[in-house]
Amino acid sequence: MLPDPHGGTAAKRVKTTLRITARPILLGLGIMLVAFNMRPALTTVGPLLERIRAETALSAAGAALLTTLPVLCIGLACTLGPWVMRRLGSDRGVLLAVAVVALGSGLRGLGGLGPLFVGACLAALGIGLSGVLLPGLVKRDFPGLTGVVTGLYTMVLCLGAAAGAGLSVPLADGLGSWPAALALWAVPALAATLAWAPFARAPETAPGAARRISLWRDRLAWQVTGFMGLQSSLAYIMFGWLPLVLHDRGLSAVEAGFVSSLMSIGQAPAALLVPSFAARVRDQRGFAAGLLALCVLALVALVYGPLAWALPIGMLLGAGLGGLFGLGLTIIVLRARDPSTAGSLAAMSQSVGYTVASLGPLSFGLAHDLTGTWAASTALFCTIAAGAFLCSLGAGRDRYVGKA
Repeated sequence: MLPDPHGGTAAKRVKTTLRITARPILLGLGIMLVAFNMRPALTTVGPLLERIRAETALSAAGAALLTTLPVLCIGLACTLGPWVMRRLGSDRGVLLAVAVVALGSGLRGLGGLGPLFVGACLAALGIGLSGVLLPGLVKRDFPGLTGVVTGLYTMVLCLGAAAGAGLSVPLADGLGSWPAALALWAVPALAATLAWAPFARAPETAPGAARRISLWRDRLAWQVTGFMGLQSSLAYIMFGWLPLVLHDRGLSAVEAGFVSSLMSIGQAPAALLVPSFAARVRDQRGFAAGLLALCVLALVALVYGPLAWALPIGMLLGAGLGGLFGLGLTIIVLRARDPSTAGSLAAMSQSVGYTVASLGPLSFGLAHDLTGTWAASTALFCTIAAGAFLCSLGAGRDRYVGKA
């Protein structure tokens, strides 16, 4: 064994080098596993909503509440993000978040409305917390690859959403129980918890990591928040209501769930590509305008167009939604100077943003109940998209939040 001039051996140096080189790869894989579990708890309920209502006598208002409460809980969890970062650190915070997702998903298997609502809210708390923490981790550990890594984990997130939407009905049919089908999604969340455990290190102690940043009086931060919240509202409306819209138009529950799954699959390529390209340019406003227009046109076509085109149009709608979500996360990273600011902006934009977003599914459902058609709901969707466009005019500019 060759001696090491620094007091070790060549073998030890090689081992250390391999460990240092491997960590970013393993960390990236861990982020992908966590990201996969950030949507199934939300997308698995929509395709089973009619079955749940039939077996539990859940009212239309209760169904609207079931699609709204989890989004509110995501917003609540986002407000806890800065506190968790200071007390536990981002890495341990992600471990806590994905463990809570596993617990909430499993709780839904107990059956009945109580466990369903409580489990959905718990899982949403974990989803919201992980959503706040991941942008800061990307900024910290992949400073030169923010667009690529953001695109990758957003794509995997969309694949998780697609799996949840597409497999819910077949799993419920195969198991003979919708609670069992919902509880089964605790398994991948538990796997992600175990995979992330090696990265659960102590809180950062560097001065920049401990610095607290307030953005509540920053105009650009509010524009980012508005864009994040309103584009998220469009996605949550579709997660919760698209299967029912298509079912009312004449598709079976399985067919409607399949279109919803394809919508989620359609999100993946755009979620991968949009952040990668958007991070390379100085201005992201054009991306926002094009993606919002695509979403509006696709929904109008699904509500009023021929059902024969539902599958490809559903995928186009997914591409628009996935691209917008990836763009929103990318804008958070691009508008921040450092990981600490990225964490603060993520917490603000997602806590307020998801609270605003929660009103979308509720309003969409109530508009349908009041009018008996989907026309008013479609108009509401278009109005939200217009609001997101106005916010993007500021959020997409090449500027930083906070004072230099």
